[in-house]
Amino acid sequence: MTPLRLGYLYGLGAYLLWGFFPLYLKLLRPAGPLEILAHRIVWSVLFVALLLAALRNIGFLRALLRRPWAVAGIVAAAALIAVNWGTYIYGVNSDRVVETALGYFINPLVVVLLGVTVLRERLRPAQWVALGIGASAVAVLTVDYGRLPWLALTLAFSFAGYGLVKKRLGLPAAEGLFVESAVLALPALGYLGWLTAQADLTFGHVSAGHTALLVLAGAATAIPLLLFAGAANRLPLSSLGMIQYLAPVLQLGCGVLIFHEPMPPARLAGFALVWLALIVFTADAVHTSRRTRTRPRPPTAVDQGVVVPAQH
Repeated sequence: MTPLRLGYLYGLGAYLLWGFFPLYLKLLRPAGPLEILAHRIVWSVLFVALLLAALRNIGFLRALLRRPWAVAGIVAAAALIAVNWGTYIYGVNSDRVVETALGYFINPLVVVLLGVTVLRERLRPAQWVALGIGASAVAVLTVDYGRLPWLALTLAFSFAGYGLVKKRLGLPAAEGLFVESAVLALPALGYLGWLTAQADLTFGHVSAGHTALLVLAGAATAIPLLLFAGAANRLPLSSLGMIQYLAPVLQLGCGVLIFHEPMPPARLAGFALVWLALIVFTADAVHTSRRTRTRPRPPTAVDQGVVVPAQH
């Protein structure tokens, strides 16, 4: 099998798993969002530690600890991904899967916005048009919801910020996930201990199946991330950018078709504007990628805005 075909298989595997992730999270009730988040962190640490031990790649920690700025960046990334994971779990288990899908649809636009505001990068005209359409979509959805779609915006901004920090750190997928989860493991264990003291812990008290599903949260977090890393190493930027929309499309399908969440005309119009913005944005990214292929240069955050480093 060619590396390109293998890259597509890895990418499709990652985004299919992320796309159907709401179905898994729904199975974890009656555990609350914070308990699910805590288990996801703890079991991720154990799963990835075993993986790194099998690969005999634990030694990277010593080199990492000699880089204080990298450690600070990891703490920031860990905080951002905890906010993202916690918000996503809350959204799914409060029957707002459609709004969580919206967050990942607008994430590429937020990445571009951060490229301009944080990194002082310059946008091409088509990217400004895409951002304008995206802002109009948020306005339409605000009117429809009767409030800002704060859950979607929290997911988009926390994930975009996480991606920005991760690009600066440049850690491989498994090593990055291990260190970020390890940073969060102590407060996660503390919270689980507090739930135990309050007799509110569901782990081990609902059913054997429920307990097994909580344990598997670590593998459910790590496996699609590792598949994504395999795809990112083999696929062109533009190809990876286009297949990333598979996950929120599937999440939206789960919300509307499986969980029967409402999709009134105004909300559908807001989503249509988001999709229009993404069409403009992706078409411009593909055109620019083809045009610059003969003139390679270091990619910027704006150029990489179509890439999702890892989800949920």
